[in-house]
Amino acid sequence: MAKTEGQKLEEKLCYKIQNIGMERPEDVEKAMAFCEGYKEFLDHAKIEREAVRETIRMAEENGYKPFERSKKYKTGDKVYLDNRGKSIILTTIGKRPLDEGVHFNIAHIDSPRLDLKPNPLYEKEELAFFKTHYYGGIKKYQWAVTPLALHGRVMLRDGRAIDLDLGEKPGDPVFVVSDLLPHLAQEQVKRTLADGIKGEELNVLLGSTPIADPEVKQAFKLKVLSILHEMYGITEADFLRAELTMVPAQHAVDIGFDRSMVGAYGQDDKVCAYTALMAELETKKPEYTTVTALVDKEEIGSVGNTGMSGDMLLHYMEDLAEAEGERVRDVLRASLCLSADVNAAFDPTFPDAFEANNASYMNRGPVLTKYTGSRGKSGSNDASAETMQRVIKYMDDENVMWQIGELGRVDLGGGGTVAMFIANMDVDTVDLGVPVLAMHAPFEITSKLDVYYTYKAFKAFNK
Repeated sequence: MAKTEGQKLEEKLCYKIQNIGMERPEDVEKAMAFCEGYKEFLDHAKIEREAVRETIRMAEENGYKPFERSKKYKTGDKVYLDNRGKSIILTTIGKRPLDEGVHFNIAHIDSPRLDLKPNPLYEKEELAFFKTHYYGGIKKYQWAVTPLALHGRVMLRDGRAIDLDLGEKPGDPVFVVSDLLPHLAQEQVKRTLADGIKGEELNVLLGSTPIADPEVKQAFKLKVLSILHEMYGITEADFLRAELTMVPAQHAVDIGFDRSMVGAYGQDDKVCAYTALMAELETKKPEYTTVTALVDKEEIGSVGNTGMSGDMLLHYMEDLAEAEGERVRDVLRASLCLSADVNAAFDPTFPDAFEANNASYMNRGPVLTKYTGSRGKSGSNDASAETMQRVIKYMDDENVMWQIGELGRVDLGGGGTVAMFIANMDVDTVDLGVPVLAMHAPFEITSKLDVYYTYKAFKAFNK
């Protein structure tokens, strides 16, 4: 049937976000295949140190070499800089001179979790526990009765590093925060949801057998210490030199009868880290030099020398520019950045949290988020019209389906990303990433089509 004049006008003038599965069913199998590698990455990179180690392994397999200051590189050369084992920068040298700008992709590799307190181990009523201090924005009640694994690093007095990863392999024990049974929770259920489990109640159960010696005052705590010493050679004093954390022991899995989604811990923001990394690894001789940074500490404000509020990226760019005889300010001013971070996918179970016309939806591709922040765009980078035009053109020219969205209703909340820190370096910046259901939960959900098309967006940007 021929289109009416009104339909033609509507098609010409109106904006409509399309579902990738409806428009391009041939890409479903491609997305499925791509996400097999993504799931494997998630399982090997639950904390930032592991993500950096896995990234270095993948980078070196693809020809990357450690970055050397003052060395002049040529088009197609690939280098990386490991920053303290907790963040990493990868670069493919482009055809154009640096003073015409570089293309930044910046994602974070830390995720909400339960960090151990500096002096964590104690016993109470013949049970042994770790005390924790939660990291990042969490709903505390979601972390109770969730199987947990112990990850992190202990530095021994002699300078040796011991890396822990217990609870992930078949046969490993797991750990847990307990909760009250409903029969005895009449007082607990009167609490607000935010205080259903309080911070000081996030105590991780470790063991229930003692050292069989009546002269020992803390026999249950000592039993745990004896096991840790046998396994890793550590003592209680070594906790004072440690970065240890509890993360969900669940591995990445397919969700749904159609296996169209990925369920896993830490997809905020390793979904953007992995897609940006894969695009970077596959970049050969780009027009503009690519700089892909996978960074730490975003969940607590991008603080410190491994987070984006520090100067690590600036110093790297200074070294890169000086080797080419350029001024770093000229390079940064001409550059363009995709702050690669997730957005909240529209959840039909909780529609009142969103403004439907400006929400992001699963299976409609990566989300361009012009601004984040909260209540009046506070704490946000607000991308300019010119920046939006350039980034959209890159995707449209390569036929990448995408969408645009905000993070929830205006007065309800909001969130932050690394975008404002890069923009403060005089770089045109906009957020782009995957829509996520149940963001910051111990188990987050993404669409495989969105993951795959986010990778395609980074490929288009790098090209």
